[in-house]
Amino acid sequence: MNLGRLRRRRPVRSLHRFRRWLRRRFTPAGLALLLAMVLSGSMGLDPENALTYQVFSLLFGLLLASALSAGWMRGRFEVRRELPQFVTAGVPFRYRVRVRNHTRRTQRGLMVLEEVGPAWESPVERALWRRAERRRLRSFRPMRRPRRLWRLPQLCQGPLPPLAPGQTGTVTLEAVVWRRGLLEMDELALGRTDPLGLVRVLRRFRVRQKLVVLPRRYHVPPLELPGQPRYQPGGVALATHVGQSEEFVSLRDYRRGDPVRHIHWRSWAKVGRPIVKEFEDEFFVRHALVLDTFTDWPEHEAFEAAVAVAASLACAVPTQESLLDLMFVGPEAYRFTVGRGVGHVEQMLEVLASVRPCGSRPFAALEQLVLGHVGEISGCLCVLLAWDEPRRGLVEKLVQAGVPVRVLVVPVDPLPGRPDPGPLRDRPGWFTVLEPGRLEEQLAGLS
Repeated sequence: MNLGRLRRRRPVRSLHRFRRWLRRRFTPAGLALLLAMVLSGSMGLDPENALTYQVFSLLFGLLLASALSAGWMRGRFEVRRELPQFVTAGVPFRYRVRVRNHTRRTQRGLMVLEEVGPAWESPVERALWRRAERRRLRSFRPMRRPRRLWRLPQLCQGPLPPLAPGQTGTVTLEAVVWRRGLLEMDELALGRTDPLGLVRVLRRFRVRQKLVVLPRRYHVPPLELPGQPRYQPGGVALATHVGQSEEFVSLRDYRRGDPVRHIHWRSWAKVGRPIVKEFEDEFFVRHALVLDTFTDWPEHEAFEAAVAVAASLACAVPTQESLLDLMFVGPEAYRFTVGRGVGHVEQMLEVLASVRPCGSRPFAALEQLVLGHVGEISGCLCVLLAWDEPRRGLVEKLVQAGVPVRVLVVPVDPLPGRPDPGPLRDRPGWFTVLEPGRLEEQLAGLS
């Protein structure tokens, strides 16, 4: 069975590699000439049909002469790539490539070529798609198989100026990465076109670097997130080091039972009696950003839209005087905190860039994670992939605990009719259904 699947994938992989080879080895003019040669050859190579025979022979001779005149790419070069720290999925970015000429003669007509983007889906993604397909076939409810968010790698190219011996040239390339996550950029190539401008000769260089692709973000107006400050056991610094971290208030005389670590030794030496530092428990606002990851389909457009919504909300919530907890479930239950010097939003975006669907655990794992910290939460933002009984139950339990909740649903399967907000029925505007194709418009209209 596995052998049959492997055989079915081989023609697709071979076609993919062949298309990559054509894009790299032929210029646009060369590709047009190659297509014309194939079309003329498909009409037959009958010498009695003078027109098609002559056209095919002429085009074949031009391509053969171009390939022979291109020769080989020789010499020693040093190639270095300068990437930005972060890029955003679907947003063009620029980076520079520096090439140093270590040969003894001036190099002219060089160009840099690189394919930016994942070359092929990973084995993990293929396994997830097969598992989701089996579950879809076993289910009795109608489901639409989602479209894969797949694009071929983008071929970036740019010419280099003439390089004298020992000189370094710089070229700026522009690219777009459509998939968030960690992109491994393995190799790039130096190329030179033949005198006819049809065929390229390439020399590959291993330049291994990693680029963090953040999820797409949209503008979100300031949101109304009511909530009273709540007591935080251990204070903010508990997230950065071990120990008690209440807020310092004043000094007072030592009392029996005070911890020794609270003694202020300088004051004791000055007044001649034990003096301790007095602390006050910290109360501040702490919001939760709950991301639903429970879907079988990897790279589903609704799941990617939900991650983009979570990233947009993370950038919109002010974290100077409050904390923001990102909660989601993957192989384990995760809770990532930023705000008040504990962390930065950029770190949360890096976490969101690596979030993957969770199809092996029940939704109760996320409910257990959120309700386990409900006593510390001042308000909650829930980004959900459906509006069914388990998700409605989680929101109802948060409301009963006195936590203000705003729900944004990006449904994997279309919701029938107008969904009932359930426990948020008396909160107009706090329950929103989003469409993946209208995120920018709908998020801008939130209030």
